[in-house]
Amino acid sequence: MLKYIVPAFAGLSLLTACNDDIENIPMQEFNDPYTYSELYYQNLRDFKATKHEISFGWFADYGTPSSMGRSFLGLPDSLDICSLWGGIPSDPKVLEDMRFVQKKKGTKMLVVAITRIAAELDHLPHKQAYLEAIKLSGDERQEAMEKVLEMYAEYFVDQVFLNDLDGFDADNEPEGDPNSGSNFTHFYKHLALYMGPNPDQTKEERLALIRERYGDEMAAKPGICDKLLCVDGGGPSDVEPYSNYWFRQDYGGGSSFSSGWPYSKQVFCCNVGDNWGTPLTEMYRQARAKAPDGGLKGGFGAFYIHRNYRITAINIEPYWHFRQCIQIQNPAIY
Repeated sequence: MLKYIVPAFAGLSLLTACNDDIENIPMQEFNDPYTYSELYYQNLRDFKATKHEISFGWFADYGTPSSMGRSFLGLPDSLDICSLWGGIPSDPKVLEDMRFVQKKKGTKMLVVAITRIAAELDHLPHKQAYLEAIKLSGDERQEAMEKVLEMYAEYFVDQVFLNDLDGFDADNEPEGDPNSGSNFTHFYKHLALYMGPNPDQTKEERLALIRERYGDEMAAKPGICDKLLCVDGGGPSDVEPYSNYWFRQDYGGGSSFSSGWPYSKQVFCCNVGDNWGTPLTEMYRQARAKAPDGGLKGGFGAFYIHRNYRITAINIEPYWHFRQCIQIQNPAIY
């Protein structure tokens, strides 16, 4: 990590050190975030644009910011990618804070959903089409199902593009849902027409699809063809070519690489949500993990990252463990 990111950590230290009783409270009360120069933010965005091992988190519980622990502004500056586990913000203040982190700090914001078609609300068009499809049989049913899954994919594509977000995180935990196996692959490849590193499509072909669906103004936006497509939960190897990253739910602290994916796409994720009061040794192990070929791994991450904001006897500052792991993975260069 470049030296110009270090002041973010120092700034947080200054904010917390002024309270002698900080260890005795679970969250800081909300304060205005520490601010830096335009050069700092530009350097931060430039670093995140480089090829490096990323830091990632699923973030939830954001709302009226009574605490920095519930605010996007409280997230570590160097966080590369954030999946919006609490949904797309609707509160104007929360949305404003998210936009600051997204645009000023360069943190990618992803729509995320458990992609189970049968669990969708009945009034949604893709669910209505699904209920009709399952009345059919044989090839006719499969053909109808593929069209349903394309509608389902476009439902998420619209959430990304119409809300100016940076991509989609498909949580592949079917648990008996029809959107599994070859159906999930069909669904995912339809997402990949608009997002992710699609090897079957040129940039010009993608841009034409975006223009057709969203119009010239959307198609003219910088980077519009570069939105991320990621999978979490199960990472079937047939969707790997279409994925930027596989956010692996290695909640037990595993850091063994899969042979079915490039090391550079594998992001090991621990469960901070349940284990926030522990030393989080799993996260440290995953941050330290090295790709067997000596190259880059994808990175490390955390489920319910925000719970590492909480001050404890062993987490002496907000995101102390997480920020240490960022430094372990990408040491600052002085």
